[in-house]
Amino acid sequence: MFKSYFKTAWRNIVNDKVYTALNILGLAIGMAVALLIGLWVYSEHSYDKFLPGYEDLYQVKMNANNNGEITTYSSTSLALADAFRMNVPEIKYVAETDWMGPHGLMVGNRKFYMNGGQVGADFLKMFRYPLLQGNAATVLQQPYSIVLTESTAASLFGNEDPLDKIVRVDNTYDLKVTGVLADLPANSTFQFKFLIPFSFFEQTTDWVKAARRGGWKENSFQVFAQLQEKASYEKVAAKIKNIAKSNDPSVNTEIIMQPMKNWHLYSDYKNGKEAGGFIDYIRMFGIIGILVLLIACINFINLSTARSGKRAKEVGIRKALGSRKNHLVLQFLIESILITFFAFVISIVLVQLAIPGFAVLTGRRISIPFLSGTFWCLMMAYVLITGFIAGCRPAFYLSSFRPVKVLKGDLRTGKGGTIPRKVLIVLQFSCSVALIISTIIVYQQMQHAKDRPIGYNISRLMMTNDNEDLSHNYVALKDELLQSGIVESVTKASSPATNIYSHSKIDYWPGKRADETFGSMGTIAIATDYFKTLGMQLKQGRDFLGSVDADSLSVILNEAAVKRLRLKEPLDQSITWHDTVKLRITGVVKDALMESPFASVEPTMFIYNPAQSAGNTIMYRLTPDADPELVVEKLKQIFNKYSPGYPYSYRFVSEVYAGKFNLELFLGKLAGLFASLSILISCLGLVGLAAYVAEQRTKEIGVRKVLGASVLQLWMLLLKDFMILVAISCLIASPLAWFFLQNWLQKYAYRINIGVGAFLTAAFIAIFITTVTTSYQAVKTAIANPLKSLRSE
Repeated sequence: MFKSYFKTAWRNIVNDKVYTALNILGLAIGMAVALLIGLWVYSEHSYDKFLPGYEDLYQVKMNANNNGEITTYSSTSLALADAFRMNVPEIKYVAETDWMGPHGLMVGNRKFYMNGGQVGADFLKMFRYPLLQGNAATVLQQPYSIVLTESTAASLFGNEDPLDKIVRVDNTYDLKVTGVLADLPANSTFQFKFLIPFSFFEQTTDWVKAARRGGWKENSFQVFAQLQEKASYEKVAAKIKNIAKSNDPSVNTEIIMQPMKNWHLYSDYKNGKEAGGFIDYIRMFGIIGILVLLIACINFINLSTARSGKRAKEVGIRKALGSRKNHLVLQFLIESILITFFAFVISIVLVQLAIPGFAVLTGRRISIPFLSGTFWCLMMAYVLITGFIAGCRPAFYLSSFRPVKVLKGDLRTGKGGTIPRKVLIVLQFSCSVALIISTIIVYQQMQHAKDRPIGYNISRLMMTNDNEDLSHNYVALKDELLQSGIVESVTKASSPATNIYSHSKIDYWPGKRADETFGSMGTIAIATDYFKTLGMQLKQGRDFLGSVDADSLSVILNEAAVKRLRLKEPLDQSITWHDTVKLRITGVVKDALMESPFASVEPTMFIYNPAQSAGNTIMYRLTPDADPELVVEKLKQIFNKYSPGYPYSYRFVSEVYAGKFNLELFLGKLAGLFASLSILISCLGLVGLAAYVAEQRTKEIGVRKVLGASVLQLWMLLLKDFMILVAISCLIASPLAWFFLQNWLQKYAYRINIGVGAFLTAAFIAIFITTVTTSYQAVKTAIANPLKSLRSE
């Protein structure tokens, strides 16, 4: 029986090549989109899950109460790590770390800037990355030691065994290699090239020693914890919640922990609790994948039911010969699943071809797991479910024909046959129009932020990470850069132009209420010519005078800080910082976007500290006539002269700032791509339906033409129904898209107001594409010779 079903299905597929091709192509594109998004979603959900025991790993965070508003920070104190070790037996391991960043590694003449950091002795016991050489229990015990990844070891030592060899770090310290790690996979939250014991950091850095002694207010580090195997997180959470307050009553913070499984997808916090993050985009595109697949299935349903006339006599004869309805249903479902299988094979090819471009677009590497049995089982279910969804209505609809009527040639479906088809077309185009509207709004929001005044000049501005050598030779370096003729201004600061690395608590300011706190003032220590180099403008007061004696207790605030502190006359007012340091406000600088271009400007204060240690950023502006591509070699020579132990590295501020739009650019490109594909699939369906409608109305068109109807009138007649359906789709899609997009925009402090332009543009695009798609068949029918269609009459 099944063999007969498959033979019949194959014969029907081959005999109706045009409609079969339209069905297969539409389904293939829809299945490819859904599969591509599914692979990407799986990849994003797989972050860190390769690590043994990842379920018990947590990052410690801090909730600070700022006047009733809870702000969550990832930076905590070393005192907290010590308290966990001594007072919380449910915690198995604790590891403190610095904020990983680039450091100079050198072996002989081989010099590299690589990302790494200082971590506690238990770090590799907790995060069990595969060790190729060394023992996780001991590799981080010795202060003057270093653990390299496999690729780092190869870069520094070639084919030699790196174990026990010496690596010079930051051209200052010689560290012995005690272990080699396998390279970290792409789906690891941590991405480092080497690890150094935190004990080395403490022994060699005075401020870290002070931070260990400084208690609960020195929140400059990251702390990670692993629970005992049978420990309850709820019990531990209750125990650590007020551990900071109980040790220091003046600290207004609560301690929480975020499980490792949520690090990648849930980065946003609101009122002290997880409030989304990248998971929002995962869900959004998951829904888009389902919608595109649904559009493809609707195509199949419409084309199959529209061609019902050609299958009616077959159904009538089979029923007259004794076939039951369930047999016919099974026959049509097998036909649908067979078509879906062919579409799936093509979709696999399309996905494989799309993966390289998708990787460039998203920055993520995904692949089809051809060797996974689980994958193929899921794909089998995917084909069966898709085939059933696409084929269920045609199967039940066609199998319901009454043999007496169809054998007499009476197959007038009436509204019962056309209304469901029209509803499906409306649903199909509603999804497509909603995607078009979303693409337009995302683009408008991104352009709105791009057009926002930055507050400083990013043109020709370059940045280089400071190091020990550059810090010691900064004055000579600055002089030579200025004398070179290719640089017009030089400065350095504790944060780059595009970020604020440090936030401080302000203990007192004029007008402070008794119950008021402010613990998140952006703090940047700067050298001479900072505002000049960045192109920031003073609004009131004066710049720093360039003298430590004159400005060591001076501070310059930005406009956002003045507004936050409610200072009507800020000049010469005093604020208290770090409990005891009293700073006098000598100037107010205009706001500059140093963080997200979509967020409000952060309240920020600038303090004068020209003798900063290494670890900051040197910034320099090229002269107007300098060619950025040609001057790099000359800059390299100057920097290497004063920093021979480090390779010269640089970043253009304009490129770093442009990178702040990457997520929204990625969102806009994907939305545009999938909107285009959904329209393409819908158009494939319209081509088939237009041909079917034209065929059904051939004699009517012939009569109208004989009676004097023009080609334009006949064209409008054939297009009218489709135009009405698309117009209804636009009316349905617009309020739904507005609702979801309005909610999406709420996450941005700096955002557009949704206007009618996006909806009118989307409607025009949909109607124009529908017109172009259906016009060929309409015009072809309208200009046909009426004698041919009426001859049989």
